[in-house]
Amino acid sequence: MSTTTESATVIPTGTWIVDPAHSQVGFAVKHMGIATVRGDFTEFEGTLEVGENLASSRAYGTVKVESVDTNHLQRDEDLRSPNFFDAADHPEIRFESTKIEPLSDDELRIAGRLTMHGVTNEIVLHADVLGADVDPYGNDRLGLEVTGQLSRGDYGMKFNQALGSGNMLVADKVTLALDISAVKQGA
Repeated sequence: MSTTTESATVIPTGTWIVDPAHSQVGFAVKHMGIATVRGDFTEFEGTLEVGENLASSRAYGTVKVESVDTNHLQRDEDLRSPNFFDAADHPEIRFESTKIEPLSDDELRIAGRLTMHGVTNEIVLHADVLGADVDPYGNDRLGLEVTGQLSRGDYGMKFNQALGSGNMLVADKVTLALDISAVKQGA
C-alpha cells in the first residue's frame, strides 16, 4: 500500500453529526455465563470530523448514563446505581479518538480514550463504513457499524457474585455495538 492510499480517507470529508433517531448505541454482556443481556443508551450524541486524510480526522461523542435501557426496569435501576455505572456521580460516558486509520476501503481502526465511571482508558474500535448516500430531504448521510470490547473491571466496575457453578453473575467482558447514521453539516 502506498503512503497516499494509507492516509486517504474512506469517508467523504466534512463534519458528520450522529442522528440519534437513526442510530443505536448498544452493549452486550454475559449473565451467569449462560445468557447474553443486551442494552442500549437512548440519549447520546457524536461527531466525526473528516479531513483530507484520516490522520487529521477525529471522532468524539457522549452517552447519558441515565438513559441505559435493557428492557427490564429493575436491572436498569441497578445499572444506574453505584454497583455499576453510578449515574449520579458519573452521568456521562465519553469517547474521543486519538488515531483513525484505514484497514481497507471500507474498514477503519479507531483508537481513542473512553471515560466511564470516572476512569479513562485507551480503547480500540473497529468500524465498517457502510457507505454514504443522499436521503429524501437532500441530506448527505453516512452509515457506520462500530464494534469493540472492554473490561468492566478496567473502569472500576467490580460488582459481581460467584455462582455455585463457578460462573460469575455478570461477565467482565462487555461487547460494544454502535449502528451510526450521521448527517453531513454545512453541505
